[in-house]
Amino acid sequence: MSTIDVAPNTESMMTINVLYFASLADEANCQQETLSVEQSTSLTELYEQLSQKHRFSRPQAELRVAVNDYFVKWTDQIHDGDSVVFITPVAGG
Repeated sequence: MSTIDVAPNTESMMTINVLYFASLADEANCQQETLSVEQSTSLTELYEQLSQKHRFSRPQAELRVAVNDYFVKWTDQIHDGDSVVFITPVAGG
């Protein structure tokens, strides 16, 4: 587990936990990380920042997102202490 600061202004920051599974975990080379991000960061912005950092191969349009174990919309807000999971498509049979 690693901790990184995405933005420098600590007064408007929140700490979130991001979990990775499947191909995203492979590309991130970890299963979770704790991040400090600006309170105004959207889920879309968060995925964009992490996609650049880890060079994710999947575009946001192919993923679902969950916050605190519940599927949410990409436009929903995140808050200090939240756990965010980006979920890749699952093939089954």
